[in-house]
Amino acid sequence: MDLEKYKANPKTAYMVETLQYLTNESDKADLIKQMDEILKADEGSDEFPNEVVLEVRAGVGGQEAALFAEELAEMYRSYAEIQGWQVRVLAEAKTDLGGYKEASFEIKGMGVYEKLRFETGVHRIQRIPATEKSGRIHTSTASVAILPIRKKHKFEVNPADIDMEFSRAGGAGGQNVNKVETAVRLIHRPTGVDARSQDERSQNANRERAMAVLLAKLDALQEEEEARKHAATRKNQIGTGDRSEKIRTFNFPQDRITDHRIKESWSNIPKVMAGAMDPILNALAAQAAA
Repeated sequence: MDLEKYKANPKTAYMVETLQYLTNESDKADLIKQMDEILKADEGSDEFPNEVVLEVRAGVGGQEAALFAEELAEMYRSYAEIQGWQVRVLAEAKTDLGGYKEASFEIKGMGVYEKLRFETGVHRIQRIPATEKSGRIHTSTASVAILPIRKKHKFEVNPADIDMEFSRAGGAGGQNVNKVETAVRLIHRPTGVDARSQDERSQNANRERAMAVLLAKLDALQEEEEARKHAATRKNQIGTGDRSEKIRTFNFPQDRITDHRIKESWSNIPKVMAGAMDPILNALAAQAAA
């Protein structure tokens, strides 16, 4: 019997030693069954981990795009609160007039990736901005990325390929945060992918958090490339999982939200933006299951 797979998992490694002392075949079979169940549960948690990084970034549309990016972030934070998930800011960069140039958040909770996994992509908003005097409808965009934090990584990273930058963290956090260079930015030179963490109080903690985000981004990049290669044969046809794909439009004048992948629409935008996202997320999950 090959016991290596059990030895490699800390949850079952100690059980292998017990197995070697058992003489009753029935007892051995029961213990092996328990170990198999543990490994299966771990595989499931790695496919749908209970921790993600939500990244929002303003797209086309100037200040209106930045405001929309912040509204999207607040929508997901409200939904997370309804679900009982924990949300924490990792990094944020705001414009002079408000709104996000970009921001990233850590979200932890049961079923978080399974619920939000189809949110990656470009979200579009159509509305009359408050500064628009002629009543003309503007179209702006913001991109969303849902990055699962997994224990096993698909992307092999050479530490020599990573550059590290330090800076002072902005925003609230006390005197220490603003006077000491605790914020960390990591850059993977071969791909140009970067990750930043500024919320932790120590440089080491921010470096660890930034590394987790960087690995999640690199995994997502590889998954996007694989999805594009096999787009014609994939079972899951709800988009490519690419953040450059336009997936949803918020049309404020018509009070209509349309998901272009499944060609369904919903009304009551204010309610959805306040966190009532289940009808949309459930429809996407049902389509994926079908």
